[in-house]
Amino acid sequence: MSMPRRQILCSTLCLIAGAVMPTCAHADGLEALAQFIQQTRSGRAQFTQVVTSPARQGQATRSKTSSGSFEFQRPGKFRFDYRKPFVQTLVADGQTLWLHDADLNQVTARNQAQVLGSTPVALLTSAADLESLKADFTFKAEPDSEGLQWVRATSKKPDGQIQSVLVGLRAVEKGVALAVLDVQDSLGQRSALSFSGFDLNPVLPTASFAFKVPAGADVMRP
Repeated sequence: MSMPRRQILCSTLCLIAGAVMPTCAHADGLEALAQFIQQTRSGRAQFTQVVTSPARQGQATRSKTSSGSFEFQRPGKFRFDYRKPFVQTLVADGQTLWLHDADLNQVTARNQAQVLGSTPVALLTSAADLESLKADFTFKAEPDSEGLQWVRATSKKPDGQIQSVLVGLRAVEKGVALAVLDVQDSLGQRSALSFSGFDLNPVLPTASFAFKVPAGADVMRP
């Protein structure tokens, strides 16, 4: 797998899985986030992801843009289907994290709990409430801006992969949708996702999270 592909997909593992919340007036982003965790059981959306790497000496900042669709279902299941600039699929079925690179026809399978651990994407698709996340993150409501409510989650682990996660929430007709997810990692890399067309608590087919190894694919289990 080329380095740009690894950068984009490794950044995805650090991301919060988001959806929508019931319609109500939220005092701040923390209140909105708490209701999201408690009341959102599933969701799907389109996404655009921009991964920006820190500038090296004598070089400009580098960025990679990708896009596709996203689905999740509590507890602990999610799916990213990358369509541009190359086709890849990332599926967490609750036990195993599967990565399929279509161009290489290569599949990587890892233990989901070991790979994701306490990353936001794992916690927010499994956590029962906001309090259960506070063992790993400190949460702070940020000022509203650009029509969004914001929450910053800062890792309590100084040697962890993630430094902070900035979540932007937007009021929509049926509730509040996750609009922006901005992750800063310990190496200075930034991964920003923008979500659109969120579907609130849809009934998702079981097949969405049941990965089947394509015919002829090489399977690696590191």
